[in-house]
Amino acid sequence: MNKSRLRKPFYLTVAALVLAVLTGALLSGCAPDGGNNGELVVYNARSETFVKPLLDQFEEETGIRVRVLSGKEELVNQIEEERNNVRADVFISNDAGAMEYLRRQDLLAPNDSPALEKIDERFRASDGSWVGLSARARVLIYNKDLISEAEMPKTLQELADPKWEEKFMITRGGNSSMVTHVAALREAWGDEETGSWLSALHQNAGAITGGHTDIRRAVGAGEYPFGLVNNYYYHLQLEEDRDNKVGAIYPDQGESEMGAFVNVAGVALIDGAPNEENAGAFIDWMLEDEQQFEFSYHSKETPLNPEIRAPEGAKEIDQYRAMDINLTDLGPHWPDAKELIQESGLDLGI
Repeated sequence: MNKSRLRKPFYLTVAALVLAVLTGALLSGCAPDGGNNGELVVYNARSETFVKPLLDQFEEETGIRVRVLSGKEELVNQIEEERNNVRADVFISNDAGAMEYLRRQDLLAPNDSPALEKIDERFRASDGSWVGLSARARVLIYNKDLISEAEMPKTLQELADPKWEEKFMITRGGNSSMVTHVAALREAWGDEETGSWLSALHQNAGAITGGHTDIRRAVGAGEYPFGLVNNYYYHLQLEEDRDNKVGAIYPDQGESEMGAFVNVAGVALIDGAPNEENAGAFIDWMLEDEQQFEFSYHSKETPLNPEIRAPEGAKEIDQYRAMDINLTDLGPHWPDAKELIQESGLDLGI
């Protein structure tokens, strides 16, 4: 079956090559011997819309010059490639799986700052090298004009049913949220069941997109009844001036069901950071209450510090059943998840 594609083909190797060129231009002068003590070099896999205001504020408050290189999954490869020539100080990521993978590759540095204790140990590395800042659950966004809440599937397993063929949208297999979700399912279901589910998901999906923004907009416009996204994309679609008649299903909420998968966005301390002291100061600053709220406010994510209220309209993390899984357990499953995705027939690109 030919699936519709909503973006031009994405080739990770080309992106990585372009990123390497840009990195050299952007970070010239940020040498591994320590560089300028008044600098902080940030690799950012999160939308700049959400991150730049905070980086600008940190720069203004501390006088530390911030340099930022934004990208997506290729930044993990970049950090690996720079193991012996470290150029970045911190990594802001949308994905606990990616951060834990880097930790297990000995690419992150331990951090024993007391500030990390604000975050539950389920959502940070055992050595403090990375810490979650906000939570995002995997949900089904749906168009209320095309399908009712009662008609919607209530579990992820139901997406494998042929009755939903051509009715929903998913991202490409290599999307970081998809990879980590699959890693969590491998932990919960095992490889055989997860692989079968992925094959059926690929068969049934009506469209495979580059990212979740394509899904929320298409579902909002009535092009498909529903799609699999992170919960904050639902809240973002609600705020649109049009095409905003959407709802969200948190899957697997029954008493005996596994719950929705909850990932985190967070920040990691890179091993050998040229500006390690500034990096530690930045992480502590990001864990302050005001920054905790701001980090999640614009994207409608949920702060992981229980003392900080969730943005209006976003569910608190204790308002739905979440998978009972420690995110650090996903580290061993993360790299093999991509292989399992490809074996299922779901391409990493589009």
